[in-house]
Amino acid sequence: MKKIAVFTGTRAEYGLLYWILKGLHEANSIDLQLLVGGSHLAHEFGHTIDNIEKDGFLVTERLDFLLSSDSPQAISKSLALAVIAGADCFARLKPDLLVLLGDRYECLALAQCAMLANIPIAHIHGGERTEGAVDDVIRHAISKMSHLHFTATKTYQDRVIQLGEHPSRVFDYGAPGLDNIDKLPLLSKKQLADAIEFPQLTQFFLVTYHPVTLSSNDAKIALDNLLTVLAEQTKFQILITFPNADAQGRKLIDVLKNFVSQYSDRVKLFESMGQLNYLSAMKHASLVIGNSSSGIIEAPSFQVPTINIGDRQKGRVSADSVFHCGESIEDIAKSITIALERKLKHVVNPYGKGGASEKIIEKLLTVKIDSLLAKSFYDIDINVND
Repeated sequence: MKKIAVFTGTRAEYGLLYWILKGLHEANSIDLQLLVGGSHLAHEFGHTIDNIEKDGFLVTERLDFLLSSDSPQAISKSLALAVIAGADCFARLKPDLLVLLGDRYECLALAQCAMLANIPIAHIHGGERTEGAVDDVIRHAISKMSHLHFTATKTYQDRVIQLGEHPSRVFDYGAPGLDNIDKLPLLSKKQLADAIEFPQLTQFFLVTYHPVTLSSNDAKIALDNLLTVLAEQTKFQILITFPNADAQGRKLIDVLKNFVSQYSDRVKLFESMGQLNYLSAMKHASLVIGNSSSGIIEAPSFQVPTINIGDRQKGRVSADSVFHCGESIEDIAKSITIALERKLKHVVNPYGKGGASEKIIEKLLTVKIDSLLAKSFYDIDINVND
């Protein structure tokens, strides 16, 4: 049996991996090794490992490395601890292949361990650009350490090849997170209101704002501007999810908690909504707003407008339903007005229509792992004008 390890370190990442994990778990020829760490193990972020186990997955290894601080120094130390935990884990489990999704520092740590242990890596969501976040550099670094690539658009496939990865190993299968939209029994608005304990749910915005890790500006200022605008949108209720465990993340959580205390009659804050509740909320929202990739990748499939604030997602392929704006109060307020007036019945999601998880599973089941480690840099012809 192939021993395939899959790592997840955040709630959002797990949601995107769910159907891949389920398929590998049910495959008779696969010994699934599920590695769970990072914010999944932190109570302040909802201790979401409980949700993973409730979904029926056996957690093979808990990697506890997240320090209770969000300074750059603490993030670096958490990364170092993740390398130590990953090295010990791989020495014990000896997986044949490691599956990583995305661009977070936790994945970078595990990729380094796998590289040095001669464990081939399959990377999902490579080739993307997010110029306002350190994730952009991390993503490309993971791609260079990986041996099999599953990208979400043709543009991203081309970029991974541009990085020197052979075209025969780079597959444009679309975004696996879209499979949740087709396969999960999404809730009605009434069911959602009951599930999140927010009675009388009517018109609402779904808000997620993460730290902008490459910005020289204080993330709190941009969030304060967003909340100032939301406070004036009195016709709408507001559902807010926690930011990631990135630098300045805890500072943003304090700001959000203070905001909720002032507007508790129409605002609710969630450590983690869970994938079913989150996508159901997205389906029924009047607007998705913040700087999360979900507003760019998943929201267009619901024909729901997205306000993407600032540079955190700068460079991503976007549908016509995504409105990019600056971080000022004026820019955010103007964009909300425009987005709410725009008709979006014919939006095409550039990240596909679903089905990516099945294609990824099929490739993982059939690929000859022994041949993956031997790879060379793939050169392409580029004309560079000075």
